[in-house]
Amino acid sequence: MSYAHHRARWAGALALLLAGGGLVGGPSAQAEESPPTDRELLAKCDNGTKKCVFHPTGGLTITPGEDHRVGDLAFNCTEDDQTSSRAWEDTTGETNTHKVSLREDFETDFLGFIKIFKASFEQSFTRTWSSSHTESQTTFINVPAGHVGWVTRAPKVQKVEGTVELIFEDRFEGKRYWYVPFEATGPAEGEPSVKTQRSRPMTAEERGTYCA
Repeated sequence: MSYAHHRARWAGALALLLAGGGLVGGPSAQAEESPPTDRELLAKCDNGTKKCVFHPTGGLTITPGEDHRVGDLAFNCTEDDQTSSRAWEDTTGETNTHKVSLREDFETDFLGFIKIFKASFEQSFTRTWSSSHTESQTTFINVPAGHVGWVTRAPKVQKVEGTVELIFEDRFEGKRYWYVPFEATGPAEGEPSVKTQRSRPMTAEERGTYCA
């Protein structure tokens, strides 16, 4: 048999192997499916699982949150120090690693996880989890002559981190055990916020606008 004939037969066999995916190291006929996202797993908590529980890691941390201005500015256009009252209202919300609202009246897909998280949180730290807290007050500000004054508030927040353990009766996406890291921060109700009075000299533009 001639060399040309052998070469033709080999080329034909190679084409068949490629078409059938028979070559070792070649691309698989079906791409491997991606694993479920953490949000998809949290939606399965107590909604298809044999067991779902939140395991806190370490203790609960309570710290002042971000300091920010509340209420309107107070401009003192006189030559004497003045005391001004400013009424304000400020709401502190929650955040977490997977952007899941922990309000039972807001979410529907994560109700099972929300209830389990809150129960574990209360049992572990003898505190309740709050998704939102509003504080209102009237504060008196001492503003020097020619200055602008304001009030800042830093709410106390509570932070917890841990792992959500999910165990399925049957395999879910190829596994019976799944673990999702979870970290959440929310208002620490019952803990006083930090309020501070601040002032600075007015700018020329502010004088022209508010003291004309």
